[in-house]
Amino acid sequence: MITTITAFRLPKPITRDEARRIFLSTAPTYQGVPGLVRKCYILSEDGSTAGGVYLWKSRAEADAMYTESWKAFVRQKYGTDPSITYFESPVVIDNIAHEILSDE
Repeated sequence: MITTITAFRLPKPITRDEARRIFLSTAPTYQGVPGLVRKCYILSEDGSTAGGVYLWKSRAEADAMYTESWKAFVRQKYGTDPSITYFESPVVIDNIAHEILSDE
């Protein structure tokens, strides 16, 4: 499995309520995306950086998301370019489903 963290410095800080409204408006876009297990939207405490933490089944499926079109969407929505960092996630603990997931 692969975890990605996307982040973008906002042109001006936003409140938690503003972030929640924006995040809810884009959340349906991520439902049913092939290979996406989970996405957590994130906002820094000072409201100046937003992004997401994604859990993917594979690197190829993650790469399929982060196209120029996706980057343009982020640019249009938030007024800035995203950064994307990839991490291997060989083990994931899911306390809601009471599972330990492994990519083996």
